[in-house]
Amino acid sequence: MESPAISIMLLLVAAVGVSAAAERPAVLPRDFAGWHMQGTARASRDAGVADPAYASLLKEYGFTDLETANYRRDDGRTLAIKAARFENTSGAVGAYTFYRQAEMQKEQIGDWGSSFNQRILFFRGNVLIDAVFDRVTAMSAAELRQLAGFLPRPTGSTANMPPILAYMPSAGRIKNTEKYVMGPLALSQVSSPLPVPLVDFAAGAEVVLAKYYSAGGDAILMVINYPTPQIAAEHMRRIDATEGNTQQSPGVASIVDVGPFFDKRSGPLLVIASGPISQTEARSLLGSVNYDADVTWNENTFSDKKNNLANLLVNIIILCAILIGLALVAGVAFGGLRIAMKRLLPDRIFDRPEEMEFISLHLEEGPPRPSDSKLSSSIKAG
Repeated sequence: MESPAISIMLLLVAAVGVSAAAERPAVLPRDFAGWHMQGTARASRDAGVADPAYASLLKEYGFTDLETANYRRDDGRTLAIKAARFENTSGAVGAYTFYRQAEMQKEQIGDWGSSFNQRILFFRGNVLIDAVFDRVTAMSAAELRQLAGFLPRPTGSTANMPPILAYMPSAGRIKNTEKYVMGPLALSQVSSPLPVPLVDFAAGAEVVLAKYYSAGGDAILMVINYPTPQIAAEHMRRIDATEGNTQQSPGVASIVDVGPFFDKRSGPLLVIASGPISQTEARSLLGSVNYDADVTWNENTFSDKKNNLANLLVNIIILCAILIGLALVAGVAFGGLRIAMKRLLPDRIFDRPEEMEFISLHLEEGPPRPSDSKLSSSIKAG
């Protein structure tokens, strides 16, 4: 039997959860770009409703809730939209790269967008949109860009794109093969040269990989980001210890047999090139990934007048000149006023006799002579 205190705590927790859910803004607008929602949007917090086949993978990316709605235009066209929301932008990036297919074409919608026939997939912030038109027109992309502007935006650090994406070179990359991975389930769905135990997501790893053109075929470039360089160095030692061991032994993780294997470490990054790739090509590909501690995504650097060091020095010089000028003006004003008062009212305000009492030693006369003292004494006696 539960105690009253435990029951009260459970009720408070439930109330807080309901309140948080009530404060969460809706994802899809009622109307946009001539499209009108039919009925009401259907909401669910079950990842299985969003995708029964990959519900666990969506949870790994931080899935929070789903909204689905049907839209219609006055000309009779229809549109079905699924809007999946994640805890942060990284989750939306990972889910987008997972669902994006090789045959899709790049679209300038939201943060990243792709399309294939009547389907358009894009994300903005932490919201992933899967839109299916009954008929695509020349204005369909523009209409969805307007929808992207209505989507709620995450705040603080949850709005940041994964910094690891900036390290993937664009030269030679096969389009739509880039995959961002946050956990073991997603890694098992992509062509990874390393098994899950060697990557070790429990250590805080995040992964991005893509396919690149090479003379022998499609090579794989994999970048793993760890919290510190020390953790990355330890995992590289483990990987190097198992290199060449392509036979899966019980309880021992091994590198997947994908052909030649090359790796390097740069700060907290492990960079791996594998597949039908020559040593020269691998070195070139690995050399294009280098850790830069100054790379930031959430801090803007400005070069305007307010943030220019030379402009600051000029302003300091001007300020000093102004202060010197004010001091000169104050000195001239005080001295001039004193001289004027002495001429207009002599000995009335300044240098008045009654205020000029001082002791005069008459040092210029010298000390009294002995003869003077005797003469003074004889005169007094007489």
